Amino acid sequence: MVRNVASLVVAVTVALPVGATPARADTRVPEVIGGEIATPGEFPWAVRLSMGCGGALTAPRLVLTAGHCVGATGPNHRITVTAGSSDLKSKDAVTVKSVEVFRSPGFVTETEGKDWALVRLERALDLPTLDLPEDAGGDEGPFTVMGWGQTRESSLKQERRLHYAEVPIIADRECAKAYRQAGVELVRDESICAGRHGVDTCQGDSGGPMVRRDAAGTWRQVGIVSWGLGCARDGYFGVYTQVSKFRDEIRAAISKLG
Repeated sequence: MVRNVASLVVAVTVALPVGATPARADTRVPEVIGGEIATPGEFPWAVRLSMGCGGALTAPRLVLTAGHCVGATGPNHRITVTAGSSDLKSKDAVTVKSVEVFRSPGFVTETEGKDWALVRLERALDLPTLDLPEDAGGDEGPFTVMGWGQTRESSLKQERRLHYAEVPIIADRECAKAYRQAGVELVRDESICAGRHGVDTCQGDSGGPMVRRDAAGTWRQVGIVSWGLGCARDGYFGVYTQVSKFRDEIRAAISKLG
């Protein structure tokens, strides 16, 4: 059900680089289905992680991503982050290695909540950063989701260019009922469900940001791509970590990691 490539048990075989991690909890890996290609500079804080996940630059030297995309808290020099361009092959894209990971305390699996993590980079990037929400008031949607993942559930490849789409919020009750029938209990107070017919994140989108503009027009991150059953299946919507629930913990970790 995960939407990153390394943790999934999928019906389709997806070739990933050595050390790559899966995408979402169906465990299938997500990319944006039914979306559009981002224009250069449109989402300048969106980044790609080498294990097949997305993330957002939340501070010049820190990337906010999903906990299921990374390993345990501690030194980590295995992740390569591509930033600075919506086109991963662009001459404007920059790459930087990780030096440390901080994963949410208490994280077990994406379906059990607490699915967030920070990746500390070997150097600061001179790029815009994505703000966290001021409060839970911005969690009503609609939201914009994005990623370099698959654009079809049956696809064998992920994308070179960043895709994005707008999705409405889905009531916790409706979302929880659907997943309960599939044998998964939704952690309602830590999750946001979102999606619409034919539009969803998919394999390879895990860890990417779900955002909305605040009253001043500033993009703020309200969610993190976490998991879902397949991609854009009717009745089964994408599940996102609700960032406002962990805002203080994330900010404390940002201050500690620098």
